[in-house]
Amino acid sequence: MCVIIKANPCFGVNMKRKRILGSLTLVLVALIWGVAFTAQSEAMKYIEPFTFNTARSLIAGVLLIPVVRLLDVLNRKDPNFVPPTASKRTLLFAGVLCGIILAVASALQQFGVMYTNVGKAGFITALYIVFVPVAGLVFRRRPGILVWIAVIIAVVGMYLLCMTESFTIAPGDTLVLLCALGFTAHILVIDRFSQTVDCVRMSMIQFFVCALISGICMIVFERPDIEAVLSAWLPILYAGALSSGVGYTLQIVAQKDTPPVLASLLMSLESVFAVLAGWLILGQTLTAKELCGCGLMFAAIILAQIPKKTDICSTNIKH
Repeated sequence: MCVIIKANPCFGVNMKRKRILGSLTLVLVALIWGVAFTAQSEAMKYIEPFTFNTARSLIAGVLLIPVVRLLDVLNRKDPNFVPPTASKRTLLFAGVLCGIILAVASALQQFGVMYTNVGKAGFITALYIVFVPVAGLVFRRRPGILVWIAVIIAVVGMYLLCMTESFTIAPGDTLVLLCALGFTAHILVIDRFSQTVDCVRMSMIQFFVCALISGICMIVFERPDIEAVLSAWLPILYAGALSSGVGYTLQIVAQKDTPPVLASLLMSLESVFAVLAGWLILGQTLTAKELCGCGLMFAAIILAQIPKKTDICSTNIKH
């Protein structure tokens, strides 16, 4: 049942502005992430995956330290500032959990990028948009029929995009698909904690945790070379400062003021930007069959986000 509530006009205008700003921010995030696939692919010419993830996460965490300090100063001067309601223990738990999931998902993605092209990696990663509502079954949120249709369409798209002539899926495609499942968990954790904790602090914690886990794996499984790291300084800097530090933090902040359906759809533009970046920067191409698969997957992503009538008539408290 729809309930009509008369609200303060100024409140409605402010909410509308916040949603517009949040939407534009998520488009920027999608652009940053899409181009990041190119940076990740280029970095693998010089260094190994765990070394890359260690460097990018460390840069992101360090970058956010002065941001946290600056926001603390600005918030103390803002009389309208409402402090987070969660305890420091909850903040630490959320940051550590996000960091663990991010370390696993990033490693799977980075290894996957080594064995597939940028466009395919971008589209397969974007399947988290379909996986998120399906994962809602665990929390007794039954997806509508459109979501199940979207899953079937996505499976067909995956077949066209990933299956080779010998009817096998390339190792890189499998790794990136597992990465999409990891980012699904990451999105669900952010959705659980972003409304009650300091988002920027949570983001900073997750990057230091991710850097620690990746650093341990780097020492155990790889032989990091400082000269090789310096040779890949540009893609590392982009992935660390923009894709991680700016992108993930803006995602957490922007989703607070953006309806979940719109936010998911906007972030799915990452896959489109990945294909464009691979074409413009790396000169990569996709076959007609693979392009058809990409089109089906993107259609599934959009279809999965169409709200049910109950969603239109109800209020989402978190967002």
